[in-house]
Amino acid sequence: MSSGATPMMAQYLALREQADDCLLFYRMGDFFELFFEDAKTASQILDIALTTRGEHDGAPIPMCGVPVHSAESYLARLIKAGCRVAIAEQTETPAQAKERARKEGRASKALVARDIVRFVTAGTLTEEALLEPRRANVLAAACEVRGTVGIAACDISTGRMELEECAPERLAAALARIGASELVVPEGWEAAPETAIARSGHEFSSDGGAERLQVIHGVATLDGFGSFTRAMLAAAGGLVAYLDHVGRGALPLLLPPEARAGDATLAMDEATRASLEILEAAQGGRKGSLIDAVDRCVTGAGARQLAEDLAAPLTDRQAIAERLDLVSRLFEDALLREDLRSALRSLPDIGRALGRVVAGRGSPRDLGQLRDGLSGAHEIGARLAARDNLPVLLERLLPELAGHGELVDHFARALVASPPTERGQGGYIASGYDAGLDELRVTSGDARKAIAALEARYREETGTPSLKIKHNNVLGYFVEVPSRHADKLMEADSGFSHRQTMAGAMRFNALALHEEASRITEAGAHALALEEAHFEALVAEAVAARREIARAAAALARIDVSAGQAERAAEGGWTCPEVVDGLSLEIEGGRHPVVEAALKRQGERFVANDCRLASHDRLWLIGGPNMGGKSTFLRQNALIVLLAQAGGFVPAASARIGMVDRLFSRVGASDNLARGRSTFMVEMVETAAILAQATDRSFVILDEVGRGTSTYDGLALAWAVAEAVHESNRCRCLFATHYHEMARLAETCEALSLHHVRAREWKGDLVLLHELAEGPADRSYGLAVARLAGVPPKVISRAKAVLDKLEKGRAETGGLAAGLGELPLFAAAEDAREEACDTLREKLRDMDVDALAPRDALEILYDLKREAGTEA
Repeated sequence: MSSGATPMMAQYLALREQADDCLLFYRMGDFFELFFEDAKTASQILDIALTTRGEHDGAPIPMCGVPVHSAESYLARLIKAGCRVAIAEQTETPAQAKERARKEGRASKALVARDIVRFVTAGTLTEEALLEPRRANVLAAACEVRGTVGIAACDISTGRMELEECAPERLAAALARIGASELVVPEGWEAAPETAIARSGHEFSSDGGAERLQVIHGVATLDGFGSFTRAMLAAAGGLVAYLDHVGRGALPLLLPPEARAGDATLAMDEATRASLEILEAAQGGRKGSLIDAVDRCVTGAGARQLAEDLAAPLTDRQAIAERLDLVSRLFEDALLREDLRSALRSLPDIGRALGRVVAGRGSPRDLGQLRDGLSGAHEIGARLAARDNLPVLLERLLPELAGHGELVDHFARALVASPPTERGQGGYIASGYDAGLDELRVTSGDARKAIAALEARYREETGTPSLKIKHNNVLGYFVEVPSRHADKLMEADSGFSHRQTMAGAMRFNALALHEEASRITEAGAHALALEEAHFEALVAEAVAARREIARAAAALARIDVSAGQAERAAEGGWTCPEVVDGLSLEIEGGRHPVVEAALKRQGERFVANDCRLASHDRLWLIGGPNMGGKSTFLRQNALIVLLAQAGGFVPAASARIGMVDRLFSRVGASDNLARGRSTFMVEMVETAAILAQATDRSFVILDEVGRGTSTYDGLALAWAVAEAVHESNRCRCLFATHYHEMARLAETCEALSLHHVRAREWKGDLVLLHELAEGPADRSYGLAVARLAGVPPKVISRAKAVLDKLEKGRAETGGLAAGLGELPLFAAAEDAREEACDTLREKLRDMDVDALAPRDALEILYDLKREAGTEA
């Protein structure tokens, strides 16, 4: 800190040091100001003017600012740009600062005290304006304890908190499922993602985490909430410590933690989620994603719950069946469905309103939303309870919608019909709720009438029709007249005293006006204080009922998801899937929901296809031309599995799905230069993960394995991978390829069958039928696709000549696949290698090394080289 810094700048620099890597919003009156590098960064992101204010160390100080009343919109842009912001507010009024200076014996002008009251970060937002209504905002913390990774995840806008653990190699997949806006990790953890926020390792203590959770929830043990491991509790400790830091000691809404079992949901790695475009399209954003094609929820909370369902489909058949039963009931009863959707559409987002209230950022409007939302929940529950034979899941949800009558009645009496978002001006407590408050309001109202009468009297007495009584926050109430009429008021016996001269006007005070102003000010101040006291009491009541309110919000979200799923099914002719314990996958008339929706907008029809996998026919090898629909077919079946296990209807004529434990998709790849990986390397990494992790209960889709390298290498890899999937993983798999030679695998792999997407050439043009047929593809139609894409005729003609020559050579030599039919299967080759190793082990075991002469040892080495097939 410069010794020549002004008191204000010294205060700023001290706060800036506390802000670490955050931008500092420094409150000065009605503006948040930023200085130095913060100002340069913010001015570029926000596109606002960069100015200067004073000097520091002999150089002008860069400065920019944003108005306090519109700060949220600027914060949203900064957070979206990846910034974190520290908010430094004034912690005393100028009058309090002046009094403090007087007591300290300082005659100089007092500097108002300021302090950082909060850090605004991507994962800790609660403000309505900063959050996307249809997307959860998750903060996560992760750490490793004795070889196991613990993860704590929380959406503080609604308070839901989940704890889980996984093996270190599954961390990336778990984080991809959670989709956290911010991740907190201990310092020095090598496995942490580069974008994570590092905090002191002492904060990630299992004992400390357990103690913090016990204090937060007022319990002596966490056993009532579930069974939590050391790793889970250590991660929870890190998460709570971070929330404590950013909130400067004020914790947000945290509901009791839930333990998440690792095998409770369908496992998908990061590459699979990206490939299937579940929550985000490949080009970014929601448009073009699965959820965009599926979401028919009418509330933000429902949309967030649907996103969670799609990100983590279930593996519990009973839980899936309960969700499907509720969707089926609402699908069959269109009147009930529309009645529910209409009622839900009018309800506020009580989960996020509760989050703001508990975090200390609530407004009268938030309390009004709790009142209206809980009232609507009760009405929905009453309508449903009157019906017979309700699905099991709905019966379980109904109690959560009731039981809030006293709170709703109290809030209905206490609050006006439409409470304001700000409470500083009062006016949100209803008339009749507090007789003392009503009396103060009457007093204030009468005084205002008296001022109006006083203005009329002053005009008459002074003969000045343009005389007005005005008010501002600096002078309070005053009389104002044009300068040309000020003489009468300046006379000694006029009863007016001069107060301020303006351009073209003069301002005066008067005894009667002062008395009436005092009455207004006193009554208004008392009324505001009384309203504030009522507000705090209502907040305390809501906080005390936070768990019950949160459960009601969750029940409404689940009903919205089910009604939305039923609406989507009715809209698109979707069907209820049958999820069973076996290993079959029988889909009749399956369709890709995103592609079908896009074609429908263009007035085109989607061609449906069947997929029937079973233990005796679990690997389909699919050929055919590019653009023929192979990738679409692969993806649509993966998405149908995902939708079914998420508990929703599927775009198919019928579907019978054996429960899938892991879903893998290796369809397309791109460079990941940031990690030093080419397209082919990415492809191989993803393929390796499938071969290492897929079980016989998994479903795998593979597209064009080996295409990123030479023809010989690519075919060899594709051949070996297909054998491994067939013999080792033994999972259900759709394998698309351009290598016609791989059809020979059907001769040795009994559970492999050949299929192709149909195409025809008609008068030189390629006609893509998008239909799947049995048997191998007769050719790839590569030249026809190139012609369709607009490749010049001269190039097509030359390619045809080259192709003819290559095919002639292949016919003469037996082609690429010559001899492949005689290769042993993948497992047989492994057995042969193992047998050779066993022979070598026996020879070495029987050999007396100490008795060997040098020449004998050399002879043995020559023998070994000959057996290995290498010349001596």
